[in-house]
Amino acid sequence: MALVPSSPVDRYPPKPPDKSPFQEPPPVVITPCDPWPPPYYLEDGLRKVKPYHFTYNTYCKERWRGRGILDIFASEFRDRPAEYYEQAIIEGRVVVNGKPVPSTETIIKNGDVISHTLHRHEPPSTAKPIGIVHEDEDIIVIDKPAGLPVHPAGRYNFNSIIEILRADRGYGWNPLPCNRLDRLTSGIMFIGKHRQAAEDMSAQIRERTVKKEYITRVVGEFPEGEIVCEKPILQISPKLGLNRVRANGKEAKTVFKRLAYYPPKDDREELAHHTGERNGMAWKNLRGYSIVRCFPITGRTHQLRVHLQFLGHPISNDPIYANQRVFGPELGRGHSEDENDEDIVTRLSRMGKEEVADAVAYHDEMVEAYNKRKAEKMTGETCSICDTALYSDPGVHELGIYLHARRYRCEAGRWDYETGLPDWALPPPGMDGPTESTQETDPLGVDLKKLGLDDGTTDGEVPATKTDERVEISAGT
Repeated sequence: MALVPSSPVDRYPPKPPDKSPFQEPPPVVITPCDPWPPPYYLEDGLRKVKPYHFTYNTYCKERWRGRGILDIFASEFRDRPAEYYEQAIIEGRVVVNGKPVPSTETIIKNGDVISHTLHRHEPPSTAKPIGIVHEDEDIIVIDKPAGLPVHPAGRYNFNSIIEILRADRGYGWNPLPCNRLDRLTSGIMFIGKHRQAAEDMSAQIRERTVKKEYITRVVGEFPEGEIVCEKPILQISPKLGLNRVRANGKEAKTVFKRLAYYPPKDDREELAHHTGERNGMAWKNLRGYSIVRCFPITGRTHQLRVHLQFLGHPISNDPIYANQRVFGPELGRGHSEDENDEDIVTRLSRMGKEEVADAVAYHDEMVEAYNKRKAEKMTGETCSICDTALYSDPGVHELGIYLHARRYRCEAGRWDYETGLPDWALPPPGMDGPTESTQETDPLGVDLKKLGLDDGTTDGEVPATKTDERVEISAGT
């Protein structure tokens, strides 16, 4: 029987023809350059995207009605200076309803479509592939790599979970995330293959019938036993992604349980501990690091990162909450007042521009000297096409933090998905320690009942009789 050669499979199938019965919008408000396949390339362990032209299309918002177009861009879009938007309007890169506007003072009306075409530069992300934990006809359970946002947002478009999955499976496929992880966080996520599956899984997560376990690596020797933090969390700066413990914040509850503690290997650390040679940095008295299991009962933004910082054991490579240049020598331990929030926001805004984010882990042997120097920051150079300020490539240590969504389990027992421990949670060379998370029948359920927290409450419904006494004790350990 003769062998017949087959045609190679196109990994990126062509875009399907548009069969929409609706009238097409003006051609100028359709992205003039929608690269397919996405212009990915791999280099130095990073997934990069070649710069490309892209058009943002936005319908007039209610608060924009009756305002001048330059006023709208200068106040609402802060990615670039007002001078850039003025020039873009004059040169026709910003148009309204597909047509150039006669003046930067042109008034925007209800129903107008504003289109802005620009040369887009995306930051590199990790080249690590998206892992598949489970897949059936309804759901894909993925192991999300750290350093990738879920949705296109801000500076990220093609370098996002959604677009990478679409590029891998075809332009016409629409992956539907059922939960969300921060860009810097890795671990389990659920992707619906069709709308009904995504809605069903999302409903389970919203109704709090899904229990979660995260693994993290924190500064110092974390206390043993179940440590409960019930401090409310307030968003301080949406633009910078900063959240803090505040009395007027939203209720938040987390249970922590130490999995392992690894003391420092260097004898010099032991000597410095006894002699007090810590260069004025209080966090350096937190010797070694701990691997901690985290059981979030509520789901506030940055909840685990903020609670761990408040307890005095921040995630050791967290560029925000373990940054001594932002929070000072105490790293914000036990802090719940707002008198210095303005200074913190100012210092944090300099990270990546004037300064490199300086998490405490970067001071020790966990980050090689080469990667300490290699970090994403403004280079002082600009793009020859669009004058966009250019950034250097991020270091490997900047692509994620030591926080991993390890296990999601249905309370009714219908499904249970988990990953192994990430490399950074395994015992360091020459030390003994757990290589997998402690196996218990229902660790979160047992913890909640023991601690009197298994009361069926949801976000924002903490009983008035609850106190924070255990937290105050924990913060002082």
